[in-house]
Amino acid sequence: MSKIDELNQKLEKLNLVGYWGIPRSEAFEPKSSFEPCLWRWDDVYSVIREAGEVLGPEDSMRRFIAFRSPGKVRTTHTIAAGVQLVNPGEIARAHRHTMGAIRFVLKGGGAQTTVEGEPFSMEPGDFITTPSRTWHDHYNGSNEPIIWLDGIEAPLMGLLEVGSAEVFGAEQQSITRPVDFSRHELGAVRPSWIKQGAQQPPPYRYRWEDTEKTFRALGENSGDPYDGLLLRYVNPMTGGPTLPTFSCEIQMLRPGEATKSHRHTSTVIYHAFRGSGFTVVGPPAGGRAGDTRFDWREGDSFTVPLWRTHHHGNSSRDEAILFSMNDRPAMEALGFYREEAA
Repeated sequence: MSKIDELNQKLEKLNLVGYWGIPRSEAFEPKSSFEPCLWRWDDVYSVIREAGEVLGPEDSMRRFIAFRSPGKVRTTHTIAAGVQLVNPGEIARAHRHTMGAIRFVLKGGGAQTTVEGEPFSMEPGDFITTPSRTWHDHYNGSNEPIIWLDGIEAPLMGLLEVGSAEVFGAEQQSITRPVDFSRHELGAVRPSWIKQGAQQPPPYRYRWEDTEKTFRALGENSGDPYDGLLLRYVNPMTGGPTLPTFSCEIQMLRPGEATKSHRHTSTVIYHAFRGSGFTVVGPPAGGRAGDTRFDWREGDSFTVPLWRTHHHGNSSRDEAILFSMNDRPAMEALGFYREEAA
């Protein structure tokens, strides 16, 4: 046995390791262990409807189907996404957790999510936040199932090992505020006693009708060369990201529009809310594989891992709208965010 082998054995017994035994690379670039993945709406809708028939009201809180990337247990390494269905008359029990979460309504209407005592109406295209450790429950008082896209920072919390969860003492929390009260409380004219710059973002409902009006008002603008008409759901108190660790956006690709290609160190989960189009994702840095092309249509969801070049296009005669969530705020807070044209 060589002296180096003897030393390595001593280190192992002491729970130590010598770096000379670790393969070295003089230069490398960011590289995700996740690959791009596409989930077809026809498939997702079929199984979530089946879950709605098979699982009873007692399971409504857990009637959630997550997008799982091939070979992984999560959607991405920082954010998990999937769909949830609540049947007519059902209540998804009140609870809270460390992880911040979002809901983007896909189908159905007439339901509500109550967050910290405030009920928020749920209609297609509405976007609702449930920040970290806020009590929330869901009730579907309509005569049809409601389905929404869920996003939650569970993978990041798991990595940091700070996750926690609690179940409320009753099935529903008490309603202490009028419907959509925060829309007025946090508008352009607001009460003087509302604290500005609070670290914890408030629960909020971003109505689709407001988002759509903004798109119409900006329709003639050139937009972002890499993302078309891109709108960000900002914290209504600070103008900052949606939640401290992840941000949500929505973009319109106009008929015939094709964006330029770029890459960044944030991971993105997309959902095609309206229309159809395509997204081309390049290989990982240093990889020899070819591009991955997703021809998506309404209802499909897909991922673009970090530091992968990508561009979007809409070759149809109709507008296409993509909702998305990304971990850019976390990367920026850590000083790890980079972006460059391809």
